[in-house]
Amino acid sequence: MKSLRIYSFFSGAGFLDLGFETEGFFIDFVNEYNEAFLEVYKYARKNMNLKGPQYGYYCGDINDLLKGKRKKELLSYINADRKKEMIGFIGGPPCPDFSVAGKNEGINGDNGKLTNSYKRAILLYEPDFFIFENVKGLWSTKKHREEYNKIKQAFSRKGYVFVDKLVNSLEYGVPQERERIILFGVKYDLINKDKSLARKILSSNFSWGVNEKYSINTIKEIQWPTTSTFVLDSVLKCPSNVIEELTVEYWFRKNNVYNHNNSTDYFEPRSTTRFNTIQEGDVSKKSFKRLHRWRYSPTAAYGNNEVHLHPYKARRISVSEALAIQSLPKEFVLPKTLSKSEMFKTIGNGVPYLMSKAIAHSIKAFLTSETGEDENVLHN
Repeated sequence: MKSLRIYSFFSGAGFLDLGFETEGFFIDFVNEYNEAFLEVYKYARKNMNLKGPQYGYYCGDINDLLKGKRKKELLSYINADRKKEMIGFIGGPPCPDFSVAGKNEGINGDNGKLTNSYKRAILLYEPDFFIFENVKGLWSTKKHREEYNKIKQAFSRKGYVFVDKLVNSLEYGVPQERERIILFGVKYDLINKDKSLARKILSSNFSWGVNEKYSINTIKEIQWPTTSTFVLDSVLKCPSNVIEELTVEYWFRKNNVYNHNNSTDYFEPRSTTRFNTIQEGDVSKKSFKRLHRWRYSPTAAYGNNEVHLHPYKARRISVSEALAIQSLPKEFVLPKTLSKSEMFKTIGNGVPYLMSKAIAHSIKAFLTSETGEDENVLHN
């Protein structure tokens, strides 16, 4: 009997992992380089009464896991699991080198090299399936797309078939426009002994878990409110034509953000003059974008001078509000030991929870139906 075991890399605060856990996967091993991010990971899960990974946490460079003592340790965990479990790797290597808004240095940049490291980990340890998450630039920019195709070719030579898609977090009910490339790969012989047939089965039968209610075409056809005059603590009725569940205000209320443990964690303005002059919904500038309460947020990228303002308060958004914009459960809490910069950085780097949950659900459904595993077995 096989259960679904996850080895997580570039885990951050674990938003992607949490989606998989919620769908019945077991997190067996966690690797994250940033100590502050890993502190959030541990703290939040303890607060939510979730078990830690059975093989523990490794705070360090993924490249350490590809050689020497660390390689032997990790291989021993995987070999132990492989006897009775189905193993998956999930991860999203740091992506500024593939982002048009970032360094754009590609595969040879400091962060770009980590994409190759994750590829090497998959090729070395050969999990049954994997998730590779990255920014739109890896898909849409010609020079980066060439590197991306080389990565897929390497996976194919190793016996994987895969599907990929440029997804938008809005399609999953997240109140934020965030485009990401998701690559899902699985060993072809788990599906069918004929690789070509396995590829067709995966392509035809894998669902990306997109909620039809939130189809991107429907969302873009809606006349969302643009700007409204900023009035401190004003009341504004929700327009009847919008999808309320995709709005900032809906999620602020859903997560009770003003009574959340991180409700007071925000940068105090030195002067409120600038905070009182930007209209609600004005996101036209690179920085100091004021969210509109009855519209979804731009990409939650906090840092590098990107500042998001509260719709009707003269301040930046709080940590609890940023967590809501990432569609996390209200029980997800960050420790007060972190600096505010660290808090916002770890939130902005995460995969939106509802998106990860839906994709995890689709992976489980596919593995259940197409690999000969009984769904009740996979729950055990």
